[in-house]
Formats: sequence, structure tokens, C-alpha cells
Amino acid sequence: MVHYLSDTIAEFMEYLEIEQNRSLKTIENYQRYLERLLEFSGDIDIKKITPELIRKWRLWLNRVNDTHGNTISTTTQNYHLIALRSFLKFCSKEDLVTLPPEKIELARVKRKQVTFLSTEELEALFAQPDTSTDIGLRDRTILELLFSGGLRVSELCSLDKIHVSTKRKEFTVRGKGQKDRPIFMSSVAASWIDKYQDTRRDSSPAMFIRYGGSKVKDNTGDYLRLTPRSIQRIISKYAKLAGITKKVTPHTLRHSFATDLLMNGADIRSVQTMLGHSDISTTQIYTHITDPHLKEVHGKFHKDVSPN
Repeated sequence: MVHYLSDTIAEFMEYLEIEQNRSLKTIENYQRYLERLLEFSGDIDIKKITPELIRKWRLWLNRVNDTHGNTISTTTQNYHLIALRSFLKFCSKEDLVTLPPEKIELARVKRKQVTFLSTEELEALFAQPDTSTDIGLRDRTILELLFSGGLRVSELCSLDKIHVSTKRKEFTVRGKGQKDRPIFMSSVAASWIDKYQDTRRDSSPAMFIRYGGSKVKDNTGDYLRLTPRSIQRIISKYAKLAGITKKVTPHTLRHSFATDLLMNGADIRSVQTMLGHSDISTTQIYTHITDPHLKEVHGKFHKDVSPN
């Protein structure tokens, strides 16, 4: 029996949505990646997915341009292979004859340099918003919560007011892979949230809302929530005002959160849980940051036994 690639991809998408409960964003990405395989190979029988076909596809991916005319990065090429591996696992589960998923190996990539802010840079950044205004108060609260809780910007944008308990100083977010994890906040961050909430006179459920721009309300009259792009612009603006020359993004504050924990003695497994990393290797990108600190500890506390 012939199992065409296009039909099997469609079945895989339904499986991801219904049985795996994956996010729509993940499903969209997987579909886009697998459609690139379909574009390259044609609508073949999945039995014809061979190591040689995948080798040629990888060469094609390495040379093809995306919709913006740019080459596809090695990291993004790996995302294609991860999607393919997941697809092949689905085929194996359904007893469909094709290439075994373990035959797919990812390309080696250089780890990105992690950018984080020093205590002095954080203090300068947090001092920039004019907290006598609604916008400034909102922005200071955003900065405090990103650093205190280590949230992803998408998690921050999706927060509703009812989600956050400043009394308990913790709440739950649904992160990547539709996994829930606890977020803890400092007393300082909780205080800024209370101050910001006290100024709100609107009925929007969103924690962080727009105050300016061409459109600030939806069709029901509620204020629109901030988007990840909006928060990126906000943070970039204050970083420039603070005189910080490095590129500062919402993720920089997440990196700063993780680095601060590790530099102050937190174990990497706990940091992994607080960041919501499914794999410890993802958290280990911070190891080289803490190495200088470990060297200082070694020099301070470890004494050689010198022979007489």
C-alpha cells in the first residue's frame, strides 16, 4: 500500500493537535518544515525516504534561501530535522514503513554567546521608566517581573491579572510544549505589580496593556494586551537611555535571571525547572558564565599543602 508524503504529513499534523496537544505555533512550524521536504522530494511514497534522500535534502536546505532571500541558519536547519524525526516516530508508531527516526542526526552548531546584564546595568535599566506616568509604571513592572521571574516574553504577554498572586508571590504559566511551571517573584516585583494594578481603571483581563498607538482597544472596548514585539521595543528603548551598549532583549533579562541564580549558588537542576527547560543541556549554556565565579571560590577557599 502506498502512503504518500503529503497525506501522511496531514495525518501527523492532526496527531500533534489532537493526541499530543501541541501548540498551534509548533504545529505551524512543523508543517512548514515538512513541506520543505515535500517541495524537495515531491509527493513520494514514504518508503522512499532514505538516508541518501535526506542527505541531498540537507544539502538543498543549506543552499536554499528563505522568503526574505536569506540562507537558512544551521540552527533552523536542525529544527527541520527535529520535525522530520518527530514525523518518522509517528510513522513508526503507526507501523508505516519508512526511515527509522534514529537515523536522523542533527548538525553540530556553535552555542550562542549568552548576553546578561550586570547589577549596575540592571539598576540603570530599571531607573529609566518615569513611574509617575501610567506607561512608565507599567514598563517598570514589566522589567521587574521579567528579571524576577525569568519569564519568556510570550509568557509575559499572555498573563492575565487573575493569574498573578502578589500575596503568595508566585503563579503558574504555560510555557513551551504546553507545560505548566511555577513562577516566583521577589517582594520588590510584587510591590511594583500592586502599584501598577492600583492605577488600572479598565476592565481588560490582560496584565499588560497598550496605552498608545493607532489602536489600543479591541471590538469589545477592552484595552489590547502588549505584544512581544512591543515589549522588545520598550526594553530596547530603556537600554539605550541607560547607556547600555550591548543589545538588550526580553530574553537578556531571562538570561540575567538564570545567571544571577547560578552565581549565587543555585543548583543547575533547580534553574532548569524555573526556566522551563525540558533538557538540562539547554540550561548548561550558562555553565561557562559561572566558571569565573567558581575560579574565585577555588582561589579563596582552596589551599595547597606545600611540602617542607
